[in-house]
Amino acid sequence: MFDNIISQNSTELLCDDILKNRLPGSILFHGPAASGKFSCALETARVLSCEKKGDWTCTCSNCLKHKALVSQNVLITGPGNKILEINAAKNSLLVMNIQNSRHLEASRYLFIRAVRKLTSRFSPVLWEGEDKLAKFSPLLESINDNLELIQPGRVLPDDSDLRKIVDEIVKDCEKLESSFLYDSLPLSQIRNFSSWAHLTSGSSNNGKKIIIIENADQMMDASKNALLKILEEPPKDTMFILTTTQKGAMLPTILSRLRTYSFVERTIAQQQELIQRVFHTTGNINGEPCKTINEFLQTYLPITPDAIYGQAESFFNKIAEGRIPDIPALVTACNGFEPRIVFKIFIQGIIDVQKGLMKTGPGAETSAALIKILHEAWNSVTVFNLNPASVLEELTRSIMQLNFLNNGILRYQKSE
Repeated sequence: MFDNIISQNSTELLCDDILKNRLPGSILFHGPAASGKFSCALETARVLSCEKKGDWTCTCSNCLKHKALVSQNVLITGPGNKILEINAAKNSLLVMNIQNSRHLEASRYLFIRAVRKLTSRFSPVLWEGEDKLAKFSPLLESINDNLELIQPGRVLPDDSDLRKIVDEIVKDCEKLESSFLYDSLPLSQIRNFSSWAHLTSGSSNNGKKIIIIENADQMMDASKNALLKILEEPPKDTMFILTTTQKGAMLPTILSRLRTYSFVERTIAQQQELIQRVFHTTGNINGEPCKTINEFLQTYLPITPDAIYGQAESFFNKIAEGRIPDIPALVTACNGFEPRIVFKIFIQGIIDVQKGLMKTGPGAETSAALIKILHEAWNSVTVFNLNPASVLEELTRSIMQLNFLNNGILRYQKSE
C-alpha cells in the first residue's frame, strides 16, 4: 500500500489504521504544498475500494477505475492549480514518445491522470443547478474526446499528431481551470455532495463513497458551517478525506471531527528524486537542476517567477513614489495573469517587497493594513472572478490612499 507516496512516514500510520480497521470516517492530510497529500488522498480512496489487498499493482476492477480516476464512487472537489502539472506531464509524454522510451506508457498514464485531476472537479453531481454546467460541458466533451485518442492500449499517433492532440487538451484545460474552477469551495457544492452521499450505492465495496476535498481551508464561513454539519452527522458508508496546507485556517470544530495525518517537507534530494521518477527529467533553472517540486512546476509558467516578482516590485515602488502604474502594460507583461497562479505569485511579490515596513511600529501597522488590502484583491480575482485589470486599478487606489493617510510611509520604508 502507498508505494507511490514517497518519503512520507505518515503513510505507515495510515496503512496500519486501515489494516486494523481503525480508520475513522473523516480524516485530514496536513502539510506543506507538494508534499503528496492529494496523491495520498487518491491512493487512500483506491485502497479502501480494492477487492483484494490494496497493492498498487492490483488489477481488480475497482483499482483500475481509481487509477484512471473514473470511479463513480469518488467525488473530488476543492480549489487547486493543476495546469502546471498538466503541462509538465504533457512535456514528459511528448519527449518519451519522441525517444520511444521505456517510460512512454508511464508518461501516457501520468498525463491522463493529471488532466483528470482537474476534470474530475467538474462532475455534474457537484455542479447540479449551476448555470456554469452548460457552459463548461462542451470543454469537458472536447477534453474527453481527445483523451480517448491516447488511451492506454491504443497506438499513439505520430509525434506531430500527438502534439496537436495534447496541445488542444491543455488549451481546453487552461480555459476550464481559469474560467470555471472555484478558488473557494462554494456552499452549493457541499449541499450537492451531501445529497449524493446519502444516496444508496450499488458498488462492490459495500456501498463506500469517498469525498475528497482539496485545500479544505479555502471556503467561506457559510461553506465551513455546512461542512461542519455534515461531519457532525456523516452519511452512512461515506468517507471524507480533506487536505490542507493551512491547518490553522480551519475551524477548530471541524478539526475536532477529523483524524489528522501530518506530511512533512521533503528534503531537496528527495524532491529531486521524485521529479526524476515521475516526470523523467530534472528540470532546469539557469543551467541548474530544479531543487523543489514547486520550482520545477513553475518552469512551466508562461512567465518566470522572477519576472513576476519584478513586476510586483515595480508596481509597489511606483505607488510608493506617488506614480500610477501602467496597468494595461502590467497585465500584458504578466500574460493576462493566466494561469491564475501568476496573480498569486504577483501578490506574494508585493507582500515580500513591503516587509521593510515591519522595522517600526507605524510601519508594522501600515503593513497589516496593506496585507488586508492585498487579501481582498486576491479574493476579488479568485473568489468573485473579477477581471485582474480592474482589480489592480482598485488595488492601486487603495494602496495610494493608505500611503497618503500614513504620510508617504511606503516611500521611506521599502525593502532594500
